[in-house]
Amino acid sequence: MDVREAIEKRRTIRRFIQKPIPYGDLKALVDAARLAPSGGNLQPWEFIIVDDPEIVSSVFPCLAWAGYLAPKGTPEETERPVAYIVVLSNKKIASVTPAADIAAAIENLILRAVEMGIGSCWIGSVRRDSLAALLKIPETHSLEYVVALGYPKEVACIEEMTDSVKYWRDNNGVHHVPKRRLDSILHRNVFRGALDKSCKGV
Repeated sequence: MDVREAIEKRRTIRRFIQKPIPYGDLKALVDAARLAPSGGNLQPWEFIIVDDPEIVSSVFPCLAWAGYLAPKGTPEETERPVAYIVVLSNKKIASVTPAADIAAAIENLILRAVEMGIGSCWIGSVRRDSLAALLKIPETHSLEYVVALGYPKEVACIEEMTDSVKYWRDNNGVHHVPKRRLDSILHRNVFRGALDKSCKGV
């Protein structure tokens, strides 16, 4: 699988087969994350792999799922993630671009997951205080995001966006995700419409 294929194939997955992911594979995902670019090469990130079934079960109530599909967006007990990677920021590292650093690391992680046949869900809606207490995260670190992981039990595909950004599930359980068309977001050399205005009177 090349990079383009991984990018095109990557979709958020919220239904998982109940099959454990080998710890070595989870470490490989963190290894991909740590190789991401960061401002000043400060690398503020740290990661907690959660794969103990009891702790995995305790993490689930700390997360909110698929707001557009609520309450049906929440995975059933037999479809829940089998592991998580919790992404932290080390407050002692004064990153100049913390949001970009963390996002770049997570993107590396989830693209590597696609290559390995692992589904992922990047979650920002997190009960951070509860989860930090559960995982014994010290105050020196902030809990940024959670990436839910497992082998996919659903199919997700992209659709051309028309009038709404809301994703939906069809009667066959296929998850559809609207994406803006390339020609609607692409500009070349200058912002479309700006050139005519700037050249008036010249």
